[in-house]
Amino acid sequence: MHDLGVAELAAQLASRKVSSVEVTQHFLARVQGEQFGAFLATDAEVSLAQARAADARLAAGERTPLLGVPLAHKDVFVTRDFPTTAGSKMLQHYRSPFDATVVKNLGVEGAGMVTLGKLNCDEFAMGSGNDNSAYQPVKNPWDTSRVPGGSSGGSAAAVAGRLVPAATGTDTGGSIRQPASLTGITGIKPTYGRCSRYGMVAFASSLDQAGPMARSALDCALLLSAMAGPDPDRDSTSLDLPATDYATPLLAQTASSGKPLDGLRIGLPKQFFGAGCAADVLAAVRAALAEYEKLGARLVEVDLPLTELSIPVYYVIAPAEASSNLSRFDGVRYGHRAAHYTDLTDMYKKSRSEGFGDEVTRRIMIGTYVLSHGYYDAYYLKAQKIRRLIAQDFQTAFTQCDLIAGPVSPTVAWKLGENKSDPVANYLADIYTLSSSLAGLPGMSVPAGFASSPGGGSMPVGLQLIGNYFKEAQLLGAAHQFQLATDWHTRAPGV
Repeated sequence: MHDLGVAELAAQLASRKVSSVEVTQHFLARVQGEQFGAFLATDAEVSLAQARAADARLAAGERTPLLGVPLAHKDVFVTRDFPTTAGSKMLQHYRSPFDATVVKNLGVEGAGMVTLGKLNCDEFAMGSGNDNSAYQPVKNPWDTSRVPGGSSGGSAAAVAGRLVPAATGTDTGGSIRQPASLTGITGIKPTYGRCSRYGMVAFASSLDQAGPMARSALDCALLLSAMAGPDPDRDSTSLDLPATDYATPLLAQTASSGKPLDGLRIGLPKQFFGAGCAADVLAAVRAALAEYEKLGARLVEVDLPLTELSIPVYYVIAPAEASSNLSRFDGVRYGHRAAHYTDLTDMYKKSRSEGFGDEVTRRIMIGTYVLSHGYYDAYYLKAQKIRRLIAQDFQTAFTQCDLIAGPVSPTVAWKLGENKSDPVANYLADIYTLSSSLAGLPGMSVPAGFASSPGGGSMPVGLQLIGNYFKEAQLLGAAHQFQLATDWHTRAPGV
């Protein structure tokens, strides 16, 4: 059963060839012996109760697309039935009184999926390798000496390692797409505001966005159809757009010897294909683009001149928002409180020093600095102006193309701890994903081959596709056609 994707499991459940309880028991057994550090919390009793409820609905004739299929949630989504830590000691014992909207939409009150547990992540979603978790680093199932990417590395490793057919992730600067690329799975970040952020532990509120991670574009389409939708009463940034069925159009498509993507223009930014990207990664990406040409797409060169500024802009804006959002974790209302202190100020200092890890502390300090008197105009305000110019660059490019393509990451997965003493090296790994996040555009990673890794062996490479606002259906359609013609998304690590 663990070799089946979401769509295949849903078909098995709908035909009653297998029950949700049987599927859930199978995956819980796999999770029990997992060696990747992907899960932070499970509760078999809760999961099996949800599975029994799904079986009752199936027995009554209900046939919703995801009913009874298991998934797991990144540990930045609050859940009533499981602890929520955001990968941090600051929230080590936190239990939420409510479910995040994304969890609710996918769960027993919505699409009827069964929650297997909570997945490890970089602390407060800050990181590119998932080695910033306060509990344990996550290991890449393709090579357990390497990172799975971050911050949704637990989600990526769980799907790639066949511990769960699908998972939720969040993408602030590339944290769905980059780990999807490094572990050989599919992940999509929708347009900012397409999924509600209510109940998502905030990192950078103008950037954070929820999205699905699964084996294929079809599986992601099934999840996104349930996740997305307006949430005006709880999230003021939620878009007032109706829920969309992204999956049905894909289910009607089959592999074709013709040119199903005839007329599609794919833009190739020259900044994405320069010297900063490993040669083997570029070779895999260009081979994938050649496949798109066979499917009828036309490749055109476009220009995104401010791409290299996306790193300094992001690392001013995101830490500034983090500094504001994380100020609530002070040891007074909730979260970790130091055991010994002399006065209120001492309690603040000790609680935050003990509760936050190095990377979170680093970003809070940077963010507080750029928001401070005398530096706000020089750093934060200027970064916001450049952010607008980056968004305008994309709109200029979209006058010449329908989608933009390129690498997701400049390298394959690196060794665990390799960049621990050099945070800037981790920041540079997001060079190709940050700009579209700053613009609020949808983007996805599609498995596109393998590249050699330093030290021997080969590791997965993802092709990044970026669409214009609200073009998730076009992105998923283009990825689905590629996956009908190739089998990269079906490859599994030998674990």
